[in-house]
Amino acid sequence: MKLKYYLQKAKREKWAIGQFNFSTPEILKASVLAAKKMKAPIIVGTSGGESRFLGLNETVAMVKAQRKIWPFVFLNLDHGKLFNYIKEAINVGYDAVHFDGSKLPPKKNIKIAKRVVAYAKKRNILVEAEMDFVKGSSKIIGQIPEIREEDLTNPKEALLFIRETKVDSLAISIGTFHGVAASGKKPDIKIKRLQEIQKKIKKTFLVLHGGSGVATKDIKKSIKSGIVKININTELRATYTTTLKKILRENPEEIVPYRIMPKVIKNIQKVVEEKIKLFGSANRV
Repeated sequence: MKLKYYLQKAKREKWAIGQFNFSTPEILKASVLAAKKMKAPIIVGTSGGESRFLGLNETVAMVKAQRKIWPFVFLNLDHGKLFNYIKEAINVGYDAVHFDGSKLPPKKNIKIAKRVVAYAKKRNILVEAEMDFVKGSSKIIGQIPEIREEDLTNPKEALLFIRETKVDSLAISIGTFHGVAASGKKPDIKIKRLQEIQKKIKKTFLVLHGGSGVATKDIKKSIKSGIVKININTELRATYTTTLKKILRENPEEIVPYRIMPKVIKNIQKVVEEKIKLFGSANRV
């Protein structure tokens, strides 16, 4: 089945597909093992930085190998900002791309988004776009970014954007931020704003960026109100590094990766399994 089928199924049945970003083979493997165990479709993503570190061709090859373990794995380019780089990702085998023009003037954002859609559609590739910049970064952050009313996605503007660009998915700003607050404070999700957007945009898939650290009740409300894709990155990175640090601290003389990394994979897999269960995507294939 294609990714679009599962997004449509999620929208119809009120659950969400998790996108789990990876920058190491271990994070990818853990995500796939979790999906297989939970019988869930998943999206695995690489941002510009992650895909440049791994290499676009190498990333596609790794995901193809993992599909032998579990075939319901789809690869998305996350926060692609340059048309030529997005084009390259499509050409080497990504299943979907996210054009992030949220820092551009609206007219330029629309112009490039239309160009991405025109190129992608000929190759049956899904396109996600972003109008409003979701603040923060995918790490543990000390100072929570201030999110003002004008930072939130405007339903009427979102409708115009969709009509102009014809993108498949729209990443919206409803109070989340990239990263997890060191204080443990949760984002203030504007469910009413999400519902207003959903009423205006009924066919487009709505995406929640900054899913790490969001309260369970808000995730459930967001899915019920129209979110069909949720991005997770920081929690996976944090689990990877904290587990690795703990192992090396407790076993300072250990130098063999294949004796170190299974515990890292196991702990990341647990996080992904918890997210799949929360998103309602278990047993959907």
